Amino acid sequence: MRIDVLLDVKTTLGEGPLWDAEQERLYFIDSFDGRVFRTTVDGREIRAWDVPAKIGSMALRKDGNGAVVSLQTGFHALDFATGDCDLIHDPEPDRPNNRINDGKVDRHGRFFSGSMDTMEEGPFGALYRLDPDFSVTTIDTGIICSNGPCFAPDDRTFYFNDTWGGEIWSYDYDIETGAATNRRAFAKVDMSGGGAADGSTVDAEGYLWNALVYDGKLVRYTPDGSVDRVIEMPVKKVTSVMFGGPNLDILFVTSMAKPPLPRFPDDGVLRGSLFAIHDLGIKGLPEPRFGA
Repeated sequence: MRIDVLLDVKTTLGEGPLWDAEQERLYFIDSFDGRVFRTTVDGREIRAWDVPAKIGSMALRKDGNGAVVSLQTGFHALDFATGDCDLIHDPEPDRPNNRINDGKVDRHGRFFSGSMDTMEEGPFGALYRLDPDFSVTTIDTGIICSNGPCFAPDDRTFYFNDTWGGEIWSYDYDIETGAATNRRAFAKVDMSGGGAADGSTVDAEGYLWNALVYDGKLVRYTPDGSVDRVIEMPVKKVTSVMFGGPNLDILFVTSMAKPPLPRFPDDGVLRGSLFAIHDLGIKGLPEPRFGA
């Protein structure tokens, strides 16, 4: 196993690595600076787009040159050609202290993204599903900090976590209807080192990978929720993970350069870097695009 720094761009809050298997490009975001980045697998080519508010996640669209992005002010459509970022729907206009956070697309093109309390204290957030027709459905409520949505390879299980809840949840998932039901504990999160569950992905073997933010670890869980492997990272504030590369065998890891609140720890010189982990002997799955 080898951990490389792919890009040292000092993202204030790097998040949401997303590999585009069609174009062989990696996207990631800076949540606090409101920016979407795109780079090649070797980090030699980089492009960026500004969005008009803090951004939590993104999904590439099937029908053209753009993405759906979850911003503090709701779901928007970002046009890569023009840079325009137009409002689709704001599910929480009455909650100015919330912002939409982490998100992923299922294999029928629906975008699941949840909101969070920006002070990370109260259960004021919710989990939403944005369908290809731009309708929005509330899936769950009472969440402090939405994170880690992802889907099992057989499309029968949806994973999600409230960062400060101490566990990762699983739901029964109906790929035909987009319904996620029967929430239950999938795995207990070891928070003894001050860390908490952040972004997740599921590999081709059906194992879930989670970034343990503030503890500098990546944890791989078996399909029954037990810990299979732990990787120590060079920085504490790792935020999310995604497999990519031409063979889907590189694990990309985002991190933050500055903690969002004073109570969270600082970090070393590599803070805010985008990392690439090679030679794991494990492959991921291509991420679906948003749309019918």
